[in-house]
Amino acid sequence: MTNRTMTAGDWTLLTVLSVLWGGSFFFVEVAIAQLPPVTVVTGRVGLAAIALWVWVALRGMPVPRDIGTWGAFAAMGDLNNVLPFGLIAWGQTAIDSGLASILNATTPLFTVVVAHVATADERMTANRLAGVVIGIVGVAVLIGPAALVGIGGHAVGQVAILAAALSYACAGVYGRRLSGMPPAVAAAGMLTASTVMSVPFALVLDRPWTLAVDGITVGAVVGLALASTAVAYLIYFRLLARAGATNLLQVTFLIPVTALILGTLVLGERPGVSAFGGMALIFAGLAAVDGRALKPLARFRRPGVRTAR
Repeated sequence: MTNRTMTAGDWTLLTVLSVLWGGSFFFVEVAIAQLPPVTVVTGRVGLAAIALWVWVALRGMPVPRDIGTWGAFAAMGDLNNVLPFGLIAWGQTAIDSGLASILNATTPLFTVVVAHVATADERMTANRLAGVVIGIVGVAVLIGPAALVGIGGHAVGQVAILAAALSYACAGVYGRRLSGMPPAVAAAGMLTASTVMSVPFALVLDRPWTLAVDGITVGAVVGLALASTAVAYLIYFRLLARAGATNLLQVTFLIPVTALILGTLVLGERPGVSAFGGMALIFAGLAAVDGRALKPLARFRRPGVRTAR
């Protein structure tokens, strides 16, 4: 089987997904001012699961009842939510967010390798591998070289972020087995399993019934749950079925770009030369992974092919 190619519609969905997940950083920053991280994660996945089950009921979609499917939901919830969320939160206690973002951008690199080993239609190619490496460099340039100063120190925190990136990659490949069901059902099942796994930790560690929150914090958690989780995972599973894990997880490259654009438009921030250079590298990397932009060059180099004068 051949590697999958993204359509214009897929690229549009990928961009929307990057905006939704990029916006989650804002919601989290507001929420953790009054709530512990585990409670925020539990509220995020729990409210999103409820919203998606309501949507499933309104649309009359069938609800899986077999143990095998719910076992897959649990594995997906652990790989895509519980494990990486915990690793990233733990890792960021030792390293700053800039370095964490760069390390998290290795997710597509891990995905290329995992998909090559575990699938028949997402094989590693020179274009894909080169594109992913260029994209990672682009993220590093966009965020700024100062973030790389921390590499080498606090090794445990860095390993935690890399382990989270590997977990996301495994989730992307594993989640393909859920592509036969509606995205809303797959997302609701995964988030329900994530909630079941997260609730005991929140109850024991945070004792949320003792916490006092205001309307702004509640609004941030609701926004995080509905926009950055429920809607985002509807797009996630739709793209996973249509474009494959390798193409889907390129969203990791686009999240810093959309965050930069939102900061410029909403907060009046002024990006420097390195930001534009980083974006150029990211877009070049995405084009290389996609491959279509390089096809005319390949035809030009093919022996016996001449261009008209």
